[in-house]
Amino acid sequence: GPTPRTPSRTAGRRREDDYMEALARLHLTVTRAYKVNTDINFEVFIHKVDGLSDDHKIETQRDIHQRANDDLADAGLEKIHLSFYLTSIYDHSIFEAFSKVVQKLIPQLPTLENLLNIFISNSGIEKAFLFDVVSKIYIATDSTPVDMQTYELCCDMIDVVIDISCIYGLKEDGAGTPYDKESTAIIKLNNTTVLYLKEVTKFLALVCFVREESFERKGLIDYNFHCFRKAIHEVFEVRMKVVKSRKVQNRLQKKKGATPNGTPRVLL
Repeated sequence: GPTPRTPSRTAGRRREDDYMEALARLHLTVTRAYKVNTDINFEVFIHKVDGLSDDHKIETQRDIHQRANDDLADAGLEKIHLSFYLTSIYDHSIFEAFSKVVQKLIPQLPTLENLLNIFISNSGIEKAFLFDVVSKIYIATDSTPVDMQTYELCCDMIDVVIDISCIYGLKEDGAGTPYDKESTAIIKLNNTTVLYLKEVTKFLALVCFVREESFERKGLIDYNFHCFRKAIHEVFEVRMKVVKSRKVQNRLQKKKGATPNGTPRVLL
């Protein structure tokens, strides 16, 4: 007779059924996109994992990863690389996943990480993040491992700073912005740790974790931050000059292919 299913096997089968259709759609989307652009990066979010235990999350991710790669191998597309992330809207995992995806698209990332490493090593700082203030995605961090709780505290701090600035940071007539070059904040936690936020650009903020004893040398930290901020601006200025130069070159190339009255040149 048929082998009776145990509750755990039945639950496992049900979980597999939940994502089999999604795997088929993923395979179709990936293969079609790859035909259009072979250089495309594929980032896959395994969403709504908040209802699973930690063991089941890892097991599910491994199973989805294996099945997706097997499907690609069967189609002769072993070259395609898929990156997987476990996400949920009930914690900050979705923001951390987007952070890792966005970082892959930033050509200056190694430079930013190097600057952060130099900054924290010379300032006695435990951890530092470079945040996009609006989205709360961190575009770079130093080389020490990222702890989810640390990241969540940084996000909460940005929310607090913006909320308070919207109430008390604007002028009487409502003019100004809640986040500008004067924006800074210090929050002391109950575990002898200090959270320190400083404005870097009108879009970016540096959020640091500092021990109380190290924060006593705030003057040194602020001086090193000034050097760091200046270097960040120089990095992005170089990028803007490169982009502008490419635009000028493209315009010149287009002009070469046209007569003075703007009509295309035709070879006779």
